[in-house]
Amino acid sequence: MQKYIDKAKTLIEALPYIKSFSGKTFVIKYGGSAMIKNELKKKVIQDIVLMKLVGICPIIVHGGGPEINKQLKRIGKKSEFVNGLRVTDEETMEAVEMVLAGKVNKEIVTDIENHELNAVGISGKDGNILIARKKLINGQDAGFIGEVESVNPGLIEALTEKGFIPIIAPVAKDMKGNSYNINADYAASAIAGALKAEKLVFLTDIEGVLKEVSDSKSIISNMTITEAENLIQQGIISGGMIPKVDCCIEGVKKGVKTVHILDGRIEHSLLLEIFTEHGIGTMIHKDQTSKVH
Repeated sequence: MQKYIDKAKTLIEALPYIKSFSGKTFVIKYGGSAMIKNELKKKVIQDIVLMKLVGICPIIVHGGGPEINKQLKRIGKKSEFVNGLRVTDEETMEAVEMVLAGKVNKEIVTDIENHELNAVGISGKDGNILIARKKLINGQDAGFIGEVESVNPGLIEALTEKGFIPIIAPVAKDMKGNSYNINADYAASAIAGALKAEKLVFLTDIEGVLKEVSDSKSIISNMTITEAENLIQQGIISGGMIPKVDCCIEGVKKGVKTVHILDGRIEHSLLLEIFTEHGIGTMIHKDQTSKVH
């Protein structure tokens, strides 16, 4: 009997969060192991479905690096990276768009619709959601790598108003119609900011922001954008975490209420972070925002 009582207590704990977040927009950047391992994929989709059913408006922006690597290997193309960004010539851009806006995008749509919800797969090119410009890396032209110049959320808002879950591939175009590969973290941050989302959530393969890189228990559960900027200056946040945290900071500055970095390798990490008192990842917020997950 006790296990059933414990289940009831879990539901009661979630109740105030369900009430608070009903009708609010959550942007979820879906990537890492949670997109690769089948069991984790099922749990993430279940979390998103549950969020939708309790009245939250989820929007998914996804990556797909491993699938892009596979496709490039099939066509005999070597994957090259500079500062963590994929060098993207014309042939690579075609493969990127085919994989992201095609295979990966539609697989996520199918996974959600298997739960009898409506989802629609689009890219940043549709409805001019993302207008891009060429991004230079260390002053050098690395091909069709783009950065977001502007966001038009009209199509996303129209879809959500009709009850659809938008699944967005991070491919964009410039004013001349040239296609660009956009880093999914930056795309998610820009879209969440334009929508003034309640939450922006990054599913990653790390526990969150750590005080000590070698100690997974040293996770910083929440911080303000000022504290995050100070930790970068102090070198506590370093290496590959800097661009991730920069995306979080940028999202908050653009109007997102709270941004979360979660370990997508943990089953139901989305539900644990959003519907429990303490959460499991790192939350970044404005200086005056209440420090409650």
